[in-house]
Amino acid sequence: MANYPQEEDVLFLIGDIARLIGVYADRIARTRGMSKAQWVLLIKLAQNPGLSQKDLAQMMAVEPITVGRLVDRLESHGLVERVPDEQDRRVWRLQLLPAAEPVLAELAERRREIVTMIGQGIDDTTIATMRAGMVRIKTNVSHALKGGDSFPQPITDSTKAAV
Repeated sequence: MANYPQEEDVLFLIGDIARLIGVYADRIARTRGMSKAQWVLLIKLAQNPGLSQKDLAQMMAVEPITVGRLVDRLESHGLVERVPDEQDRRVWRLQLLPAAEPVLAELAERRREIVTMIGQGIDDTTIATMRAGMVRIKTNVSHALKGGDSFPQPITDSTKAAV
């Protein structure tokens, strides 16, 4: 049997954690007649009103057809509407409708519950250190994807406070 170095174990751990949290969040969403993907779409639209389906698909790392189906479902529930772009009539902009507000409020509460659950038994200092480390991992991977040949400066105590 192959012996995997620690670096690969960390990769599996990160993937496993993301998958498990996703399954847990999807289970909660399903009890409310929705999916985790629909919740993610609502959050992205709340953060970025007026996104096109194409832009939203890129942000969610899914195909545009997937976003189209999610929007169809949310539109049928009266939570989202498609609005023609003023400059390009081929593009549809997505807007949240007022009925989405209570759903977003509940979503915020469920997210707080998930954050509390995943942090059980971990002190605040460790949580802050883990968060800073995860932000750094995200920065490093984003930088590498952009073809960066050098990496940003290491996180120090002074830069941790800003994270």
